Amino acid sequence: MKRALCIVLDSVGCGNAPDAADYGDAGANTLGHLFERVPGFFLPNLARLGLYEVLGLPSETPIHPTASWARLTEKSAGKDTTTGHWELMGCALEEAFATFEEFPSELIAELEKRSGVQFIGNFAASGTEILVQLGEEHMRTGKPILYTSADSVLQIAAHEEVFGLEQLWELCKTARTLLDERDIRIGRVIARPFIGSSAADFKRTGNRHDYSLMPGETILNRLQAAGVQSIGVGKIANIFANSGISESHPTKSNAEGMAVIDQLWAERRMQPHFIFANLVDFDSLYGHRRDPEGYAQCLREFDAWLGTFIEKVSPEDLVILTADHGNDPYHPGTDHTREQVPVLVIGKKVEDSEFAAVAGWIEGHLLPVS
Repeated sequence: MKRALCIVLDSVGCGNAPDAADYGDAGANTLGHLFERVPGFFLPNLARLGLYEVLGLPSETPIHPTASWARLTEKSAGKDTTTGHWELMGCALEEAFATFEEFPSELIAELEKRSGVQFIGNFAASGTEILVQLGEEHMRTGKPILYTSADSVLQIAAHEEVFGLEQLWELCKTARTLLDERDIRIGRVIARPFIGSSAADFKRTGNRHDYSLMPGETILNRLQAAGVQSIGVGKIANIFANSGISESHPTKSNAEGMAVIDQLWAERRMQPHFIFANLVDFDSLYGHRRDPEGYAQCLREFDAWLGTFIEKVSPEDLVILTADHGNDPYHPGTDHTREQVPVLVIGKKVEDSEFAAVAGWIEGHLLPVS
């Protein structure tokens, strides 16, 4: 029985996107700058799969005998999670998602009418900055915080205890429905719950929910139609609006995601399946917060886990490690960065493959190719 696994290391880009300057990201290089500037930074297990070759760095670590490596350049316009994941699964965007500095007042008025709330905010800001600016006002008034970013997102932040998780999730579902009715192509509506009692200790929780546009046909749909289980780990089901997802395992951290991957890999050995996982901590905890030391440590922790996982991969398996965009912690601002991404593959059948994209590798491994 065949099985495949693709792990997206969220935001772990490798620089050199030819159009980076068009996005204000000239010179951004998430991995390159970490290796240049973090003392003693070393990822031995990723090196075994060819990461140093991708980055053009010297390495004395022997490459795994069935490993292949490459760099991917995004075809779609954008540098967000949804765009990156959709293209990895064979659904490139011909038209970029819509972005806003602020949302039209008429749209907000209709959303307030449907949901029975009033909003504060409605401007572009980072997720941590917005809590410092408006979190205490939200606590006083109960009004949820509406904001956006450079990405195609409509985000709503609310206190888990003051406003309530279920109410926040329902509010975001209403926003998604309204946007879709009006054909406003915003990639994601994101519920951003937080806890704490003041600006000094507000903290976002792991109970976020993403509500995405419905994608076109992807490799997930093709696998499902052919009787192959497609299993999402982390926020995958949200990114694809559950389209093509046979089973979903939401997680709140990289550690939980890696534990779920281990469990699925051990339990599902006797049936054909594709596990598609997102590990988000690189991006959400360290990239957006411009924390290079935290980002580097997060990569070290993943690399240590990878060293134990590689030993469980058999010659018939296919394992792909890649990313969806960059988020250089040394780059100005707090947004994603337009970068190429590495792709590292374990699987002897990949070396002679004619497929140049992640979706092609997966499809070639799990489905008959005509």
